[in-house]
Amino acid sequence: MYDPSHLRTFLAVAQTLSFTQAARRLGLRQSTVSQHVRRLEDAAGRQLFSRDTHSVELTEDGEAMLGFARRLLEVHEQATAFFTGTRLRGRLRFGASEDFVLTRLPEILEAFRHDHPEVDLELTVELSGTLHERLTAGKLDLVLAKRRPEDPRGEPVWTDRLVWIGAERLRLDADRPVPLIVYPPPGITRALALEALEREGRAWRVACTSGSLNGLIAAARAGLGVMAHSRRLVPPGLVRVPERAGLPELGEVDFVLVHGRRPGAATSAADALAAAILAGGDRLHGRARGV
Repeated sequence: MYDPSHLRTFLAVAQTLSFTQAARRLGLRQSTVSQHVRRLEDAAGRQLFSRDTHSVELTEDGEAMLGFARRLLEVHEQATAFFTGTRLRGRLRFGASEDFVLTRLPEILEAFRHDHPEVDLELTVELSGTLHERLTAGKLDLVLAKRRPEDPRGEPVWTDRLVWIGAERLRLDADRPVPLIVYPPPGITRALALEALEREGRAWRVACTSGSLNGLIAAARAGLGVMAHSRRLVPPGLVRVPERAGLPELGEVDFVLVHGRRPGAATSAADALAAAILAGGDRLHGRARGV
């Protein structure tokens, strides 16, 4: 009833909320993406997206289709692997940025391990900038991280707006330097936050530096300052800083998958994990269970 290619296209649009970005990710024409979505909507007998010239949003039926599409594609890929006799093997060095510590990425990795038990998955959790450096040095095979603004590499998973967050009770004094809670260099979020403040001529000071997301969250919850963070991944116990605080806009950031250059079994395993992440990308917008 549901064509796997149409389901993949639907997931790409649902994750990017853009027909243009989905077409770029899938290597298709935008008209083909629209056709796939229309055919899936015809098959389901429901409208899956509400869209106008400015925005694309999932309908209630579209939200329901997310879970079904992901599970249908997982079963389809499992059946294909079983009957073609293809089994992935080897060592896969995967790096994920600190941003995903509190998301449901572990569920995607658990499913990948179940589907490919002969792949030795080695996970590295680090700052996005550090992961890009290790990938360039040949120390990682696949990276899921924020992309530097000047870096064209990577397959977009989704684009999000950066926002200022802090403890709800925190009050900023306009006459004093902004207290910042930041990753150490080469943190991409750190660089974007400092650039935004300096463009506005706003004084700042570093109130806390930590290479651990949990360390930054603890400092923010204690009211030590503000931090720049992805809008969709705001940790529990923290809130967006209100506009009246006068902090500058931080702009958008791309979360991307970037492949390394090591040939052989690692390439196939990296391709399979990348496909699993793209198929289940909506899980990365939500918190892990129990968080």
